Amino acid sequence: MNNNFKHLAAERYSCRHYSQEPIDKQQILDILECARLAPSACNRQPWKFIVVTDSNELSAVCESYDRNWIKEAPAALIVLGNRNEAWHRQYDNYDATDIDIAITTEHICLAATDMGLGTCWVCNFEPTTLRNALNIPEEWEPLVIIPVGKPAEGHTAPEKKRKDIEELVQWGKF
Repeated sequence: MNNNFKHLAAERYSCRHYSQEPIDKQQILDILECARLAPSACNRQPWKFIVVTDSNELSAVCESYDRNWIKEAPAALIVLGNRNEAWHRQYDNYDATDIDIAITTEHICLAATDMGLGTCWVCNFEPTTLRNALNIPEEWEPLVIIPVGKPAEGHTAPEKKRKDIEELVQWGKF
């Protein structure tokens, strides 16, 4: 196994301390290109991304998630899902939007990590506040806020606490 991906997965963490250094537009576009390449059920790609770098819009994002640390990030990516565009399983109408959004969101986080940038998944926000602040159309649901920036100097990834592989893997029947 090539250990590059394993190393990248180990390096990605929920960054909650950012430097104020702005992020280059090309870096954001490169990150979003990786998100665009993410797989989705039946290739429906039921996502859109809002790039927030304007200080007034960033303040509005922060109003939807009232934690001080998010105010440090110089940019935020808002991942939107459209349940009408997503694939639905014919047997029970299962909606794959959340899984598709999770895949593309993790592509964003891994791409940013590969560039030396920090990110954090934020799902615990007030969606109506965010929707109104960014003028998000009704058919698009804000599902994830991803603050993005260079990790602040002196802050490093905390030690990962994960279950042992034996606790997670079942070979054969359960």
